[in-house]
Amino acid sequence: MIAGLVAELGPWTWWIVGLVFLGLEILVPGVFLLWIGLAAMAVGALSFPLWGAGFWGWQTQLLVFAVLAVAFAIVGKRILGSKTETDQPMLNRRMEGLVGRTATLEEPISEGKGRIRLDDTTWIVQGPNMPVGARVRITTAQAGCLTVEPA
Repeated sequence: MIAGLVAELGPWTWWIVGLVFLGLEILVPGVFLLWIGLAAMAVGALSFPLWGAGFWGWQTQLLVFAVLAVAFAIVGKRILGSKTETDQPMLNRRMEGLVGRTATLEEPISEGKGRIRLDDTTWIVQGPNMPVGARVRITTAQAGCLTVEPA
């Protein structure tokens, strides 16, 4: 039944498959079905002049479709991958967003280690020895520990 439908529709089969993938792109998050849909439509465009050729069987069409889908995905990644800007650049880098802030020591820094509280979190800090209540400025954030200096 499907083979008969494909034979009857000819090159339009690839256009329908491409439009189905493009329609699914709207429903599924991400941008991966776009490239598959465009590859299917490109094979449909190639199929119009080549449909009667002896070498343009379903195996060749599937091979061309696979190659174009991978090529379109790579090109699309390069085009869209470089444009991932955000209005919150520190969103998933919480510790790096703390650099430059000041806080008050909750535990003294002795032997290079102490604790501060920022917002609702207690952080381990390292720096020069200082008493409880001293104001410090965060200079670097690395491996779960904040480096501080006197504010």
